[in-house]
Amino acid sequence: AVPAQAQQEKPERAGQPAKQRPTTKPNRPDQRARGEHQAPPQPQARPAERPRARHEPERPADRPARPAQRQPRTDRGEHRGVWQRYRAHAWESEHRSWQQRGGYHGYRIPDARFRGYFGREHGFRVSSLPVLVVGGYPRFRYGGAWFSLVDPWPEYWSDRWYETDDVYIDYNEGGYYLVNRRRPGDRIAVNVFVN
Repeated sequence: AVPAQAQQEKPERAGQPAKQRPTTKPNRPDQRARGEHQAPPQPQARPAERPRARHEPERPADRPARPAQRQPRTDRGEHRGVWQRYRAHAWESEHRSWQQRGGYHGYRIPDARFRGYFGREHGFRVSSLPVLVVGGYPRFRYGGAWFSLVDPWPEYWSDRWYETDDVYIDYNEGGYYLVNRRRPGDRIAVNVFVN
């Protein structure tokens, strides 16, 4: 059997040189008429891309960036372990106001922001928030800031106050305090940190 390609080719006449075939097909009819051939396409240089920062995740260009993810909540078991260590034995003698501490020297929340997120009308439960222990003190995140307790919590509060009691951040006598709505007379001094 003769290959199909060989059947389609015409035999050369004796004494005539074989015609050379073009290596690429012409794309336009006027190129065929003049016997011009189009050069193979050259790869185009890409514009220089901005180098990716070490912390920036790689993602396809057509996919938008994801919004920042929320910090995971601390589970109840972790809360229990953290808060039980900071219970007072005799709170009346173990706590101090910011005046007794020589004044508050930490971050000050702007007034408009404080009115929007803090104060008596903005209660929350600590168990719904991320909690860390930093420098030996428990710290929780609320309203875009971290609050670190610098006093122990009263021994007569419920064992699970952080799950059951609404608290709020108050500003009084030049400093910030955590206040329990069930015991509004008890004010626990807190430092404020932002990052």
